[in-house]
Amino acid sequence: MSIDLGTPHFVSAEEAERRVLLADPRGYCAGVDRAVVTVEQALDLYGAPVYVRKQIVHNKHVVSTLEARGAIFVEELDEVPEGATVVFSAHGVSPAVHAQAEERSLKTIDATCPLVTKVHREAVRFAREGYTILLIGHAGHEEVEGTAGEAPEQTVLVEHPDDVDRLEFPADAKLAWLSQTTLSVDETMETVRRLRAKFPQLEDPPSDDICYATQNRQVAVKEIGHDADLVIVVGSANSSNSVRLVEVALEAGAKSSYRVDDASEIDEAWLDGVETVSVTSGASVPDDLVQGVLGYLAERGYPDARAVQTAEETLSFSLPKELYRDLRAAGRA
Repeated sequence: MSIDLGTPHFVSAEEAERRVLLADPRGYCAGVDRAVVTVEQALDLYGAPVYVRKQIVHNKHVVSTLEARGAIFVEELDEVPEGATVVFSAHGVSPAVHAQAEERSLKTIDATCPLVTKVHREAVRFAREGYTILLIGHAGHEEVEGTAGEAPEQTVLVEHPDDVDRLEFPADAKLAWLSQTTLSVDETMETVRRLRAKFPQLEDPPSDDICYATQNRQVAVKEIGHDADLVIVVGSANSSNSVRLVEVALEAGAKSSYRVDDASEIDEAWLDGVETVSVTSGASVPDDLVQGVLGYLAERGYPDARAVQTAEETLSFSLPKELYRDLRAAGRA
């Protein structure tokens, strides 16, 4: 009797030198998980449709999955029928949006990340105490619009370190800085350094505004990226923290780095001559998309990924109080 062992695969010298490093932590943070679960639970409890103002999180796959379940994403509240249920995205909204929702008798569920809410409260306090707020962030980003909306007359946007040169305030001006939660830590601290050098009276927020997950993912990509030939970041183009990961990887010493929504966007030419591939994902990316990238690499002769852990994340957030109250009333919580 003979046993067919199949065609043997001989590992080439090139394949023997290859390795894949996988960032840990990566992917969903506590705020994103809470926001996505909020929409899922709202659909289960109230039935479709449930409206969502803006993308619940910045990932097109997450959005399309929720749309398939009956979520309707809108840009502004005037697209929502009066009296309907609407979820506010993880990025937060301004007081003007809350007021508009009340005027239209909308049932609102606020899925704003609690770490973003913290920045809003800091903005309110600084404004109440007479400070001009120097808000470090990107123009047009929903989070920046929401934070600035807490004190629009007292907020000045600072997008880049070089923007500090154009700022002019009296020597006795009360100044404080806040930041978008998803920025590059290094660039933000450089902006703060320049602000403080020009305005010594600058007040700091009571705690760091850049969220733990953004910082952890940047530390992780530095670790797996510093000697990598290629770093692949999974995340959508409108995801600020995903875009930053590409920049951080290159600054850490990676020879090349690209952002993809999923494995279908990988250009096989990126792998020419590449031995070390490092993989990570932004804070709004479900892990099945990362597994798709690893599968793509495996099909092209790269070994199973080795996880490189730089932090352990255990934080979780409770559901929005409006939703939790209704879940309890329905016997589901």
